[in-house]
Amino acid sequence: MRIVYLLLAIWGAIHPMYYFIQWFQAEGWDIMAMVDAWHANAASSGLVWDLTIAAVALTVWIITEVSRTKNMLALIAIPATFCIGVSCGLPLYLYLRGRIVYTRDRHTIRDF
Repeated sequence: MRIVYLLLAIWGAIHPMYYFIQWFQAEGWDIMAMVDAWHANAASSGLVWDLTIAAVALTVWIITEVSRTKNMLALIAIPATFCIGVSCGLPLYLYLRGRIVYTRDRHTIRDF
């Protein structure tokens, strides 16, 4: 499954970025203009808030699990989520999370 998550993270980084770059090339490299475009109507505003809430929930989940498992590498999924998008951050986190295996006592972890 890990390879599937990694492929989804790569796709989640490249595919949306293709459209963002197209928009920037057509409209100029103004990030605030893009934010304004995201709120062009109620449907797009709803989608922005949906993704924002999902990003915050993912961040809380990552921080909670990292504090428990000490899998510090998984923290890179947080900037990936906010700088690229949930479509990259979530599968990246699942990929990084998959390298942790819990032993029977649930207190000891080891890497693959």
